[in-house]
Order: sequence, then structure tokens, then C-alpha cells
Amino acid sequence: MESPELAFTIWLLACVSGPADGYPNGKVTEACSSMMPLHGHYPQLTPKHIITASETEFRPGDHIKVTLSGPDFEGFLIQARDAENLDGPTVGSFMLVEQSICQLLTCNHVKDSAVSHTHKSKKNHLEAYWIASPNAPKHVQFLATVVEKYHIFWVKIPGPIISQPNAPPLTTIPTTPKTQPTSQPVSHLIKPFNASGCGFMKFCIRNPTNCNPEAANCFFLSFKPDGYSVIIEMSGPSEGYLAFALSYDQWMGDDDAYLCVNEDHRININTAFLRGRSSPVLDSENTLEDMSWRLADGVLQCSFRRKIHLSDNQRRYNLDANYYIFLADGEVGEGGPIYKHQRQPLISSGMCNVTGPPKDLGGSRSPQLIKIHGALMFVAWMTTVSIGVIVARFFKPVWPHSLLFGKEIWFQVHRTLMLTTVALTSIAFILPFIYRGGWSYKAGFHPYLGCTVMALAIFQPLVAGFRPSPHGPRRQLFNWVHWSTGTTARILAVVTMFLGMDLPALKLPYPWDTYTMIGFVAWHVGIDVLLEIHGYCLIHKVELIDGDRIHILQSLTSVEAEGRTFKQIVLTIYICGNIAFLITFLAAINQL
Repeated sequence: MESPELAFTIWLLACVSGPADGYPNGKVTEACSSMMPLHGHYPQLTPKHIITASETEFRPGDHIKVTLSGPDFEGFLIQARDAENLDGPTVGSFMLVEQSICQLLTCNHVKDSAVSHTHKSKKNHLEAYWIASPNAPKHVQFLATVVEKYHIFWVKIPGPIISQPNAPPLTTIPTTPKTQPTSQPVSHLIKPFNASGCGFMKFCIRNPTNCNPEAANCFFLSFKPDGYSVIIEMSGPSEGYLAFALSYDQWMGDDDAYLCVNEDHRININTAFLRGRSSPVLDSENTLEDMSWRLADGVLQCSFRRKIHLSDNQRRYNLDANYYIFLADGEVGEGGPIYKHQRQPLISSGMCNVTGPPKDLGGSRSPQLIKIHGALMFVAWMTTVSIGVIVARFFKPVWPHSLLFGKEIWFQVHRTLMLTTVALTSIAFILPFIYRGGWSYKAGFHPYLGCTVMALAIFQPLVAGFRPSPHGPRRQLFNWVHWSTGTTARILAVVTMFLGMDLPALKLPYPWDTYTMIGFVAWHVGIDVLLEIHGYCLIHKVELIDGDRIHILQSLTSVEAEGRTFKQIVLTIYICGNIAFLITFLAAINQL
């Protein structure tokens, strides 16, 4: 399969396919046999559109004009079949009249044996000519599937029957062609779900952990064995859809999925099978029973029953085996198509047997490796590097003669913090590659900027290893390169963190994350400006202006030393503030 957030996380990432929205170009050969749009909805029962034929009799080679008309519709599929075997293959071929809105399809390996739409623009009338084949049956009936919009369509609308001259009477009475079983009765829930029984009577997954499904922010999924079946309850804050899937791994593809979709304030409960990252393959026949739903105060709830074993359905997994469980939510477009979820789906931390011993579990909306990646980057670029820069820039005069292992204290502190930054960044850098198994092409500019920051972080200590002596001729050039490289790395790191916080794999609460990061930047800049102003004031307060002469009463070093206490207080406050910002972000990551 493919990736877990990206997992599930993904079919939800695609729109549902079908003639109206999934097949706007009318290439519906997958539906040739059933004539059923793969929309995950049931067809309407009473047709509103009419099929007519220009003749009631035909001979092989004849051209019969076929007309489809009625209220505006977007998609259609017209076929001719043996009137005595409507579930059999198509017969004859078609010739177009209006090529701008109609096209020919090859069905059952017979060229031009069906007519469909070319685009989803509204239409209410179309014509085509049916050409009788030499081996045409004695009686032929025209059938049509009409899609008014995504979730409103009619399947195999019966049209007129035409016969060859002197053909014997029909041996079977024409009936409405078999399309799809009528939907299971759906009832309305009268009250919210509750968590009573979780962990000892039913298997539950909740996010946040131990939340009450009656609360507006609680995502809830439960499985309660009942004889040879399982009662499933799913709820969460969503105006669009909720869905869960059973998977053999934490990546999308070959998954058994269940969807509750809000369409015009009515919930449709469907099953689907996921293949890779493509659109879900919705079942034409629903295997669910006792379906019910409720939609109130922005919380969507649905309940249904499913048999533990479905031996005749290869796409439905048996419920007495171990699976990873995905739980996702997202928006639904006008007409029914499912949009990609805006955040990472909830994924169980391990494989679960929902019919085994009851458990009450939480889950994570972010993979562990990605959470560690984000945490290490926050530690490196919000704490160690920031403190290291402040120490090098403003604390040289504070510890002018204090040595630590033969070097000035400020230098040892600066070097230790910067090497720690490089080490943390290097570890964090490789984690997404381990998780993804390669490059992430769907993460926008974040990975590109991340690679740039990593390169600059490695380049900086390498350059520092070749720094000239304090009075060497190239010292000024070194200082400029060292400062510009470090400053560029810090700026890009902040930009990269801004972008990374809103990626699906580590989507921190918005807009809280943006405002908090802006607060951190303002905090750092504010401390920097404060220390600059303090240094400026120390120098100028001891200057005496006497005509055109300026008498410097103290050296720069002694002046800076006078501000030692102030700087140490500011540094302490700065470190505490950085740690507070860091803890805030780490706590948010831990809640994912």
C-alpha cells in the first residue's frame, strides 16, 4: 500500500469517480454490463426520462432513430439488448447524430455498441441511430441510464421493444431490468452515542483520548459483537463525511472502507474498497444492515450492523482478524463527491481485532517519526540556536577572561549549542525520509527549504573550523560569511517550520500555530533589540562632549562589563521564554 496519513488519508484525498463527476467525459466502459454509475448511491425508482424509437420493426442493417428526452441531465448511457435477456450483452451498433454531446463506446468487445455523453453540460434531448446487426435477436429493447446529478440517477430505464418481421411473440414478459437492490431501510438516531461499555463490552477508539462522544470535538468509533455480526457506531464533528477503514498496514491501498456522507442533510452510508491512492471503488451492493444516522449541532453520527464473515464478498474483510484502523473526516462537494480530508486521519497505534477482547484506545493523527521530526526541529531552531546566537553576540564582554577547557566561556557555550543544533537537525532531517521511504512530492516547499537549512547548518561549523586569527587579514570576510550564513539558516528555518506546521502529517491547530510562531519571532527580535539598545546606552552615557572633543572615560570592554547584571537577567528571561514556547509546541505535537 502507500502512506497512512496518506493512507486512508488519501482516497479521501481523491474525488469519487462516476459519470457525472468522476466521468465527466463519458468514458464509462466500466459500467457497460451493469449500466450502474459507481457513485455509491442507490438509483431512483421512478424514471422521468423517455426513450423512443422511430420504428417498431427492423431488419438486419436497418437504421433506427433512438431519442432520449426529459428534464435536464448531465450524463447518460444508451444500449440495445436482447429483450428476452436484458442482463445479457449489447446488440447491434450506433451511429451519432450530435457528436458534440454524444460519443460511441465499445462494450462487450463490440465496437460502437453504446452511446454516452462527452461532457457534463446540461442537456434534455439527444438522438442517435441504432444499426441492426446481421445476428440481431428477434426482439430488441433499448435501455438508458440517466444521471441528473451525482447522487440522482436512474439505471436501465426501459425503452421500446422493436422486433423483426414475423418474429414469434416474446417468450418472457418484459420486466424492469435488474439494477441494484433497493436500499436498506435507514432510520434516525434519537440521541447521541455514549462511551458506556467501552473497554469491557465494546471495542472503542476515541480522539481526543477518553473523550465523550456527546461532546462536539470528539471523534468516536466503536465495535460491539452481537452474535454473528458487529454493531458499528461512528461519530464526530463533520458537516461533510466520516469514514473508517480496515488495513493490513499503515499505508493507503487494499483497504476495506465505510463511509457516512452528508448530502443535503441526509446521510448516505456506503462501503468502498481502496486501491492505492486512486478513487475508492464503491460497492454496487450494500452489505450493511440496520443503518441509522443523526446530524445535529455539526456532529455527524451513523450506526450500522455488518456480518463478521462475508465469504462471498472479497472486498469486505472478516472482522475477526487484526487490522490497523483509520478514522477520517472531510468535506463533500456539491452533488456528492468526496474531497480530500484537510488533516491527517486518526490511525490506531497497532493492529487491532475489533471482535477480540474489548479495548478503549486512543490514536494519533500524526506518525510517530514525523512527531519526533517536528519536536527535534523545534528544540534546535527555537532554543539551542537562538540562545547560542544571543550568547555570541552580546556576552563576549560579560565573561572576558573566564575560561572553560582553555577557551572563553562564551565561545564554549556558543560552540556547544551550535553543534547541538547541527546534531538535532541532522537526526530530524533523516526521519521523514525513513517514514516516506524517499522524497515527499506532496509537501510543497517544505522539504526543499528543509534541505537548504540542513546544508547551511552543516556548512556553518565547517567554515568555523577555518576561521582566521582575530587580527588576520581575512577575519572580516570570515565574520561576514559566518554571520550571513547563520542568519540565512535561521530565517529559512523559521519559514520552513511555518510551512511544516500546516502539512497533513503534522497539522498543528490553526490559527493557533501561526500566531504562536509569530509570537516567538517577535519575542526573539524584541530581546535582540533590547540588548542592542542597552549596549548603545552604556557606551554613550559615559561620553562627555566638550566643544569639538569627545573624551572616552572608559574602554568599550569596561563599559560592557557594567551591564553584566542586566544582560544576565535578560538572558535568563530569554531562556525561560524560549523554553515556554518550546513546551507549548511540544505539548501541541503530543496531542496529535
